Amino acid sequence: MNHAAIGLMALALSVPLTVAQAEEFLVGEQEPLTGALARVGTGMHEGIAVAVEVFNKTHGKHTIKVLTEDDESSPAKAIAAIEKLASQGVVAFTGGYGSNNIGPASDAANKLGLPYITSGGVDNGLVQRGYNTFYRINNTAGYQKAMVGVLDDMKVKSASIIYSTKEATAHLAEDVQKDLDAKGFKVGMHPFDPGISDFKPIVNKVRLRDKSEVILMVGYENDYVGILRAAKVIKPDVKALVGVWSLATPKMAADFPDLMPKVYGTALLPYPATFNTEEGKLFYDTYKALHKKDPDYLGQFGYVQSMILFEAIARAADNGTIKNGGIAQELAKTDRNTLIGRVQFTEGDNLNFVHRMGQHQGDKIEIVWPKDAATAGMQFPGTPW
Repeated sequence: MNHAAIGLMALALSVPLTVAQAEEFLVGEQEPLTGALARVGTGMHEGIAVAVEVFNKTHGKHTIKVLTEDDESSPAKAIAAIEKLASQGVVAFTGGYGSNNIGPASDAANKLGLPYITSGGVDNGLVQRGYNTFYRINNTAGYQKAMVGVLDDMKVKSASIIYSTKEATAHLAEDVQKDLDAKGFKVGMHPFDPGISDFKPIVNKVRLRDKSEVILMVGYENDYVGILRAAKVIKPDVKALVGVWSLATPKMAADFPDLMPKVYGTALLPYPATFNTEEGKLFYDTYKALHKKDPDYLGQFGYVQSMILFEAIARAADNGTIKNGGIAQELAKTDRNTLIGRVQFTEGDNLNFVHRMGQHQGDKIEIVWPKDAATAGMQFPGTPW
């Protein structure tokens, strides 16, 4: 070896390796792809796939590969999914739907010291555990504002709240009740066990006893279907039926066309979707190319949570801190304008979050609240029958 080569080798060895090498990182996705929550889990899964595609094409250096495990809408299988994915070398988790699944899954992730980000769990207890590994981009307060806000715009003064006794749904129902009580509403509360399928007795109570102007539904897809089917039979004298998550989606419109007309549900996007920002257009184009259809808000949530995570992984990789808590530290520093608005985390919660309210109108879902984001006026009064 000549002196010049020896000199170059010595120089190379003396330069600190401050530039991180390009690397592929494994991320775990625990998701309900079968079972009661399959429809919403699939929607989120589609958005996560878009985030992988966009990140890998636009960030150039580090790449992401997602390993997916179906939790079958079961808390026990959600834990098993986390443990299996961790054994395969993932550095963090995205996904999850339903607070009763996300709670134990993120407990398992925390024990492993791995970050977990979601948009599928709004139970306030999730952010009260003191974990520095748990992050969510939406919360109960954002849904509460949308439900109460749309009732204000309807100028009604009475409502019946039919709600699942699961923690997240019960908390939201109680928070909405407090807001409505403070505004002078007459409110009827009707809890139901998550296992029931016949909602006719509850809807009959609303018709005969409450005589409310609006039915509010706080539950999940199967619950909405049961309530709406019962309402179509009993036909209570109400002016509107309003729900929350996983109701104002094209999947529900396609699967239950007789139940959805004029029904309201939280939605950040109209359907068909429209985007004005550069990132929004990239999301839309990539979604359309991957899935051959327009995105809905579930895909939008899956995309946003995952992009925030992937960017945090890239920053931690650049800092050389992946293996000593760097991803969670970078998530905690997040302050980013996204497709759902500004995301910042305070003790794992995004306090900027405010939802919008959509309504099934013909073959479209229109945003009807708040007025400054509305794509159409409300069809009010209106029910599916």
